Amino acid sequence: MLNRLESCLKDLPAAFPGPGGAVAVLKGGEVLVRHAWGYANAERRMAFTPRSLFRMCSITKQFTCGVVLSAFADPAVLDEDVAAMLPRLTEAPPTTLDLCHNQSGLRDYWAVAMLHGSPVEAPFGDAEAAAVIAGTRSLHFAPGTRYSYVNQNFRMLSDVVAARTGRGFGELLRKYLFEPAGMGSAILAADTRAMPDGTEGYEGNVASGFRAAENRIYWTGDAGLGACLDDMIAWEKFVDASRDEAGSVYARLAAPVGFADGAPAAYGFGLSRLPVCGRAATGHGGALRGWRSQRFYLPGERLSVVVMFNHMADAGAAARQLAAAALDEPVAAAAAGLPDPGWLGDYMVAETGLVARVSRAADGKVALGYGYPAEHLALNEDGSAGDEGTRLRPGPGGLWMDRPAENFSGLLTPVAGGPAGAIGGRYYCEELDAELTISDSGGVFYGAFSGFLGQGRMEALQHVGGGVWTLPCPRALDHSPPGDWTLAVRADGEIEVGCWLARGLRYRAVG
Repeated sequence: MLNRLESCLKDLPAAFPGPGGAVAVLKGGEVLVRHAWGYANAERRMAFTPRSLFRMCSITKQFTCGVVLSAFADPAVLDEDVAAMLPRLTEAPPTTLDLCHNQSGLRDYWAVAMLHGSPVEAPFGDAEAAAVIAGTRSLHFAPGTRYSYVNQNFRMLSDVVAARTGRGFGELLRKYLFEPAGMGSAILAADTRAMPDGTEGYEGNVASGFRAAENRIYWTGDAGLGACLDDMIAWEKFVDASRDEAGSVYARLAAPVGFADGAPAAYGFGLSRLPVCGRAATGHGGALRGWRSQRFYLPGERLSVVVMFNHMADAGAAARQLAAAALDEPVAAAAAGLPDPGWLGDYMVAETGLVARVSRAADGKVALGYGYPAEHLALNEDGSAGDEGTRLRPGPGGLWMDRPAENFSGLLTPVAGGPAGAIGGRYYCEELDAELTISDSGGVFYGAFSGFLGQGRMEALQHVGGGVWTLPCPRALDHSPPGDWTLAVRADGEIEVGCWLARGLRYRAVG
């Protein structure tokens, strides 16, 4: 096993090329691998070491929930504080636990910021965050019924716990988690413009070259953790040492959670509960432009893996390779090629109002364009595609999409054909107090959003069929952009706009 792990480690820099990285593998609380390579800052020739500070990004979310559970035996005492942050909401507000489990029904504020016209590299701090959150008037599903990834769930948690305790969130992190776990250099690195030790994140690739990524976001409980590899090793040791303590913070974080209807949830308390190498696991990834990270813990095997890249390579894939090597898992044989299914095409998902585009992928799988990025699903002998994560399957009435992690299963409706029609003009969204502009430029329709954050750039629309279009958003404030917005022209002439992160928004023509 160690030989295979060492071989995997040796291959990582070439398999996931970029300026630098650091990884660790632990078994039973003991370090098997602790290694860093390349440069934390290529321009300043600063080596990447196990002591280099790193943006852990969304791995922060479990730490935020850890503070909530440590400071309050019953998180429900914060429910009124959460509701107070949503003064314009006309529906029943989410609870504190709904925020912890990404079941709030709120639209993600990084996606909504793009609807308000934010430029890609614009500043986004406390004032902008507060305005977007407080402006919420409706939800895109009832709290507790579905899962949807929402960054401000965790910003709201950090804000309310700091306000209730009268202490800064960084101080709370240190008191309840960093000090008990021995994370000596971990900090709340809220300002994404720079790290205190000069570690830099990079965009680009080997072909085009790498350049320092420009970020101007101010993060807190959603993604503000700054830590080095040694800090994360200390966290993994802390997790393993307390694995059998029923009241330990990680035991509470990793406890089973469910939806309002009793269905089990694959996400809770800032932790994913999806299997790794076929074994039960808890963990999370993190990403910002220039940064990618992944950590998970397999309790049955007492195995921890941490991967940190200061570039945009797939840290999750690298972590899974390391886990497979540590477990000495056999390399999976390539699946036999299967013919194209008869259900490729474009569909509408009635509940979400989003397009689901299904095509054949170059790797012999099926590509599902629905969330971001596109998912590649392996074809199965029974005529379906995918697995327990996402599955497309022929069923009563046509093609069904199952997404159990979201507590969703629904029939897909083929997009009607027909001419595109004229949709040029200005459209207003009362929910957001923002506009969508669509113009005909030389026979090609372009669209852009605008609002209190600025004026977004014009992008060429793609006609899907009938009154359905997509408007691309390949870059955004956060690492994961909305991808393609679905624009669906309704019978009353309004346009319903949405993406997986923020959906169900109506725009009416105003000129």
